[in-house]
Amino acid sequence: MFKKILSTEPGKFINVHLSILLLRVGAGALILTHGYPKLLKVFAGDFSFGDPIGLGPEVSLVLVAFAEGICGLLVATGFWTRISAFVLTINMSVIVFVAHAGDPFGSKEKGLLFLVMFVVLLFTGGGKYSMDAQLSKK
Repeated sequence: MFKKILSTEPGKFINVHLSILLLRVGAGALILTHGYPKLLKVFAGDFSFGDPIGLGPEVSLVLVAFAEGICGLLVATGFWTRISAFVLTINMSVIVFVAHAGDPFGSKEKGLLFLVMFVVLLFTGGGKYSMDAQLSKK
């Protein structure tokens, strides 16, 4: 057992696809808690928002709401995982490196953690326990 714990081989200690499932559902659900209020703002017609890359506050809010709300849900369900993770990677990159560029590290830490999670999901895809895998079987 101890040898399994110390193993560096993927899947030797625990199923890799189970790990991807946990990361995917966790990251998707957590980002959705940020995206859902933004989706509600869009549907309510309240477009007050920042404009970090000069597209205008309305466009910025719609893009962020789409990324965090819609793509977050897609990542959690494992549907179009790589595409959604790519969108969320761009979103998190803008948040960390543009919108909060001058902020102290502690303010960027949450965004950086999300960025790392979505980059990993971009590389791995949704895994065996995802909608993507189920659809690719057909």
